[in-house]
Amino acid sequence: MTASAHRSGDGSPEQRMPEWDGDHVHHPTTVLSETDGELIGVDPAELGDDDLIRELQSLHRTRLDTLRHAADSALANHLRRTAELETEYLARHPGREVDPHRLRGV
Repeated sequence: MTASAHRSGDGSPEQRMPEWDGDHVHHPTTVLSETDGELIGVDPAELGDDDLIRELQSLHRTRLDTLRHAADSALANHLRRTAELETEYLARHPGREVDPHRLRGV
């Protein structure tokens, strides 16, 4: 934890977001969040593989900007959507290929 986060007591974005509970989003049976009665995002299970990858790439591309500059509600939505899409990807590819160069020596 950085000194500034420790000093202010804010913690990580996940700890500050009321919708986030560590490893999963509250209400796991609700895939889509509601904001002012509107659903946000397409159910990841309904996305084709190419669309799922495209959505993940978009989220990862905008991650730092969202973390640094977005409102808390936008960051919470970003965290929720990332968790949904990554969970779907892992469900579809449980035996995904792991690059041996990405492994740390133990």
